[in-house]
Amino acid sequence: MSTVESRRIVIGKVTGHFGVKGWVKVQSWTEPREKIIEYRPWLLELGSGWQEWQVAEGRIHGKSVIARLPGVDNREQAAVFLGANIAVLREQLAATKPGEYYWVDLMGLQVLLADGRELGTVKNLLATGANDVLVVQGEREYLIPFVRGQVVKAVDLDARVIRVDWDPDF
Repeated sequence: MSTVESRRIVIGKVTGHFGVKGWVKVQSWTEPREKIIEYRPWLLELGSGWQEWQVAEGRIHGKSVIARLPGVDNREQAAVFLGANIAVLREQLAATKPGEYYWVDLMGLQVLLADGRELGTVKNLLATGANDVLVVQGEREYLIPFVRGQVVKAVDLDARVIRVDWDPDF
């Protein structure tokens, strides 16, 4: 993986047209979802690879986020972007406070039980509303609630390890 690829983080996707003046609907994975508009520039994954685009303007519209890209003035021009992933470079994300993590920072970390046995590695995370859930792939797939103190005992990004108090038979 190249250095740029490892620094590129997908934060959303262009999912449709909005109106006739070139605006697009955006599925945002930022929190809050309208935060995606503040990131500049966007890196858009188009057929020819990743391209840098500024955001001319954007806003919440009902339950959606909509955006306009400079020079995109009609539905036909906007159609080029349908399905494109939206990414930013890691350096564009705000620094985290102690005990806070971006999901991307947890991906691939080794998960160890309290007694030191390896459970697997984090392959994904899920938002459930109540708490986030680590999807850990080991001998089988484990769904572990990301509840600090109770289940997640320690996260060491430098060592790339998460220590959990979890029953592997659950």
